[in-house]
Order: sequence, then structure tokens, then C-alpha cells
Amino acid sequence: MIKRWIGLWLPMLLLTTPVKAAFEIEIIGGTDSARPVAVVPFQWTGSGEAPKDLAEVISNDFRNSGIFRPLERNRLPQQVSRADDLVASQWRSHQVEAVLVGSIEPAAGDQYRIHFELADVLGKNGAELLESRSATVPAAQLRQYAHRMADIAFEKLTGIKGAFLTRIAYVNVQHGAQFPYRLMIADYDGFNEQLLLRSREPLMSPAWSPDGRKLAYVSFENKKAEIIVQDIYSQQRQVVSSQKGINGAPQWSPDGKQLALVLSRDGQPEVYVLTLANKQLRRITNNRSIDTEPTWSVDGKTLYFVSERGGRPQVYKADLNSGETRRVTFQGDTNLGPRITHGGDSMVLVNRTQGQYRIARQDLDGGQLQVLTKTQLDESPSPAPNGTMIIYSTTYQGRQVLSLVSMDGRFKARLPVRKGDVRAPAWSPYLN
Repeated sequence: MIKRWIGLWLPMLLLTTPVKAAFEIEIIGGTDSARPVAVVPFQWTGSGEAPKDLAEVISNDFRNSGIFRPLERNRLPQQVSRADDLVASQWRSHQVEAVLVGSIEPAAGDQYRIHFELADVLGKNGAELLESRSATVPAAQLRQYAHRMADIAFEKLTGIKGAFLTRIAYVNVQHGAQFPYRLMIADYDGFNEQLLLRSREPLMSPAWSPDGRKLAYVSFENKKAEIIVQDIYSQQRQVVSSQKGINGAPQWSPDGKQLALVLSRDGQPEVYVLTLANKQLRRITNNRSIDTEPTWSVDGKTLYFVSERGGRPQVYKADLNSGETRRVTFQGDTNLGPRITHGGDSMVLVNRTQGQYRIARQDLDGGQLQVLTKTQLDESPSPAPNGTMIIYSTTYQGRQVLSLVSMDGRFKARLPVRKGDVRAPAWSPYLN
């Protein structure tokens, strides 16, 4: 664990360059149990080709959720743009439960008028309209609006808020490059990838602020570890912790006013809380063993962390009011990298059993630990803000890549990249 934080650093070059490469999500399991839906290609009324295949983006969002299985285009029984034109019996013959249809047309300036409708086709009285919306969207935001439509439809069909408009942060390592370490952000599906920072030496542990405007991460400067907070829009950077020794594993409090972090200022790595407004430090752990990898409870009253005080790394929790600390994981040889789901009822982590590192989930009320993955050397799990999926780093064909797994472990997907290794993914909160 300490190796994540120790290294030498040379000055970094700050960039905000869009990167054309995008992830191509490869579904590797779990679609058989998904709910069948359909997204009909949007009717285009302008000249030439449509500026964006909105239906493809929405279909991919549905598929990537692990909950839905979109019907292939060559099997669609109808090509219509209004719910009134849907013949429910034709869709039921394909076992489809809901259909999304729509249209797109040119508007004033470089804008487009979009209309979409979502219909339930399982009812006895034909297609039942569930949602109908229209919007005028700039050309540059068509893909984002497709994610917005998917979010609306997802919530209507599941009762769970969609997370397709969220983003991910991660570290890309391109070995042999002049600046091999790159801090990146992208849409949840890997599109609109942007380079925030590149360095000759390691970058580690990106963490989103609750408002989604800032990242905290570990960098190295003046031959020592430092924790940086960077505004992703203005690019303003601030060193918030530059203590002697380790400065690592930053995690924002739910109100965005504090960071939990790991410092070794007194020798052994311990968990602290840093108040950002006045830089005041509060020590949370005090043990001769390594304490590391803190993460907050949803209410901000508890810190979960990893400690070796029991002999091997396991997850413990500390009540910030009483100071009481107790162990919360018992299954497996080792448990690392805890992250509390946004609903606050469970924890995702890395479980090591018989030498295998897997992503696992455990209820916070003391429930059984459930191993979710079967990939290789899994690490850095980060749950989606709606609690349906987990993104994590794993090894595939000798490279570190990002993968997705549903919270129940049934759906699995891989997000390969064209160059380098991808590490330390962090899923953003909902973005306003």
C-alpha cells in the first residue's frame, strides 16, 4: 500500500487537451437476465445525414447499465417516431416491455430540435405513453442530451436516477512517453476524454469533490508527496497537504469542506481529517500498525479505513464523535480499498482470498461479503452515484484496463483503451 505513495516527482505540465480516443465498452457477461427494451432510430427531417445517431447512444447506455437489453436494430418490427404509431402486439412478440422513439430536425443557428417519447407496450390497451419531452439542443451537446434522454427513461422504468451524464477520472500510464503519467477525465462511457495533467512521475488517487467541480489527487513535488486540489474548469491548482513523509489517499467529506487523508508526519501512516478552509488537521487513528485508505460514510459521521492492526489488512470504522473504532470485515485473507455506496447501505472493496484479488460488496449492517468479479488483480473500485454499477481497474492481456460490474455481480463489461495502462478510476457524483 505504501508503494502507491512513495516516488520522486518532476514538475508537471498542465493541459486541458481533448483526446480523440474513446473506450469501446465490451460486454462480457450478464445480458441474459436483462430486461428487453427497444430504441428506434430517430426520424431525421433535415437534408443529408443526421448530425448524431441519438438512438445508438441511448441504446448503449441502456446496455451498459446491466439492467436492460436493447433489441437489435435489424429486429425492430417498426420504424416510427411517435408513440401513437406503435403497435404494441408487434413489440410484445419480441418480448419488449418499453420502446423509446423520437425525431430530430434542424433549428435556428447550429441547433437541433429533439422530441422523444417513451411508451410501455405490455399493457392490454396498446402502447401507454410514459414520458414525452422536447428540447432545442446545440450541435456540440447532442451526445450529452442523448445521455439525458437515457437518464430520464432509465428513471421512469426503474425508479432509480440515471447516471449516464456522469463522468469518470483516472490515471493513464503510457510507458516510454516523455510524460507517461496522465490525469484524465471522460464521460462515463469514455467519450469526450480530456487530459487534465501530465507528468514524468506518478500521479495517484484522484477523488471527486461532491459538487463535481474539483479533483483531489496525489502528486510529487520537491521530492516529496503532496495532495493537490484542482478545479477542472478553471484549472486552478492548490497544494493542500505537504507534510513530511506520506501525503496520500485523499477523500472528500460529503459536504466538501474536509478531506480525509493519510499522513506519516509522526512516523507510521495514520488517518487524518483536513479542514480545507483553515488547513486544520485532526488525527483520527493512532496505532503502531499501518492505517490507510479512508472513506466517508454518507452522513459524514464515520470514517472507514484499512488497518493492519489485526495482523492483515482489513476494513475498520471510526466514529468521529466518540472515537470508537471497530473492525467490519472478516471474510477473506485481506480487504482493501473500501468505498461506501451513495445510498449508504453497503460498501465495495477489494477482497483477497487464496491469492486472488476480486471486487466484492458487503452490506454495512454486517451482512455477508459477496465477491462480484472473476478478473485478474482487481483494484480501486468506485461505485456509480446511483448505486447500480462499479468501475474498477483490472489486468487484461497484460495491461491495466477499466471494467464495469453491476452491484449484484451479474453484468460485466470491459473498457479497453488504445494505449497504456489505466488505473485508479473514480466515478463522479451527479453533475448539475
